[in-house]
Amino acid sequence: MIYLWLVMLLLLNACWLMLVLFTLPGNWLMVVGTCLFAWWRWDDRVFSWPLLVAAGVLALIAEIIEFFAGAGGAKRCGAGWLGALAAIGGALFGAIVGTIAIAVGVFGTLLGACLGAGMATWVVERITGTEHNQSVRSGIGAGTGVLVGTVSKFAIGCIIWLLIAVAAFY
Repeated sequence: MIYLWLVMLLLLNACWLMLVLFTLPGNWLMVVGTCLFAWWRWDDRVFSWPLLVAAGVLALIAEIIEFFAGAGGAKRCGAGWLGALAAIGGALFGAIVGTIAIAVGVFGTLLGACLGAGMATWVVERITGTEHNQSVRSGIGAGTGVLVGTVSKFAIGCIIWLLIAVAAFY
């Protein structure tokens, strides 16, 4: 019976992993779900504390990468600190608007986040007096950074999922 429960946990974790593509905290839901399962079935000793801590640390690293990726992309392309901060806010706002306005599954959210970061950086850079071409370059860097951050977070989420899957059946 434990194997049936483990398969159900892995299927649920796969669903949580897909939420990462919607810029939602899917990695954290995998970690919390697995911790709750480990607590519930602690006598079966399926998951160890080091594994649960490692999954939590990986989820934290993924969040940090995703959060600062847009700002890092903008800074790398020459934006100032205000433009980099605008990338973070623009990505959050764009993800919400993209989810609602571009209702094409995960692409609306991701496209909205990238466009939001790029547009916000471009606007702030123009307001602060940066030349148009440089502002556009900074906006593209911010949008690309958000995309790289989300893909990185998803890749780390896949590693978390694999760690849990291997621990479940090893």
